[in-house]
Amino acid sequence: MRTRAAGHAPAALFIVRDRSPLGNSFLRQEGFLTMGEIGLFEAIYSARALRRFKPDPVPDEVMTRVLDAAIRAPSGSNQQNWLFVVVKDAELRRKLSAIYHKGSQLMMKFYANRPRPAHMSEDEQNRLLKSASYLFENMHEAPVLLLACLKQEGAGAPQNVPPDLVEKMRGLQRASGASIYPAVQNIILACRAFGLGTVLTTLHLFHEDEVKAVVGLPPEVQTYALLPIGYPRDKFGPVKRKPVSEIAFLDRYGNPWKGKTE
Repeated sequence: MRTRAAGHAPAALFIVRDRSPLGNSFLRQEGFLTMGEIGLFEAIYSARALRRFKPDPVPDEVMTRVLDAAIRAPSGSNQQNWLFVVVKDAELRRKLSAIYHKGSQLMMKFYANRPRPAHMSEDEQNRLLKSASYLFENMHEAPVLLLACLKQEGAGAPQNVPPDLVEKMRGLQRASGASIYPAVQNIILACRAFGLGTVLTTLHLFHEDEVKAVVGLPPEVQTYALLPIGYPRDKFGPVKRKPVSEIAFLDRYGNPWKGKTE
């Protein structure tokens, strides 16, 4: 059966597929499945980074479903200390876009002073920079800007914890993203299911204090991603990647994983 995503152009058609006992049938029974979606692997294999958006508004019921998908992700100790700010106001989007643009200028200086990555041809690099540059200048065109955040609980070390253990725990600070980036990936896939384009960006972090001031985030909340969301001007998929055999190993580094994908 084919159904049309609410509020989207007539060309956007999605296939309802019931592939598992706890798939669409379960969601339909629970009252969650109100519009059609594509299959999981189709979403994974076609959710390209999309940076140009139509002005069509994203229905609130669709964003609610996207956010509900986000919070089904893993969360460290099940704290669920994530926060999401959905920015729809045009003036606020322009302010966030201007901050992102400032961050992009710093990143472009970095790109200008480093050699071309070995895995990219000159043409591939130029296409990437052209696409990224459009978003640098026009992020405000996306009808939704979504900030994915974490609330930092319990600042400071607990009492009676040995100093060496405190130091080791500080070394694990980079693991904090494990409690928000899985949710961001769920957002990306849920957007794909509803025919929405998006891309994970982080350049706003160069000026995070300004971002937090625009949307009124308290000091204990840190932002981890800024995602423009909207119906895309460009097409989905396929997502091109190196073969698994080049990046996966069996038992130890240097022993390639020999499995093949079709």
